[in-house]
Amino acid sequence: MLVLSRKIGEKVVIGDGIVLVVKRILGQRVTFGIEAPQDVRIVRGELPRFDERPAEKVHAGKRDHEEVWAARPR
Repeated sequence: MLVLSRKIGEKVVIGDGIVLVVKRILGQRVTFGIEAPQDVRIVRGELPRFDERPAEKVHAGKRDHEEVWAARPR
């Protein structure tokens, strides 16, 4: 694991086209922005991975990952 210290506005670049930007630091809480290509799926760590969900949930109507994409700025 790589551990870095960053100040507000500083960036970390991951691979080709993924950028993390520190937006705000309030006490023990850090808010950051993620810039990534549209084909990169971004999911919070506490959520189950898409391929581990029950099959009936994946096929029933609108899938959860579509809601994540809808929230991403384009």
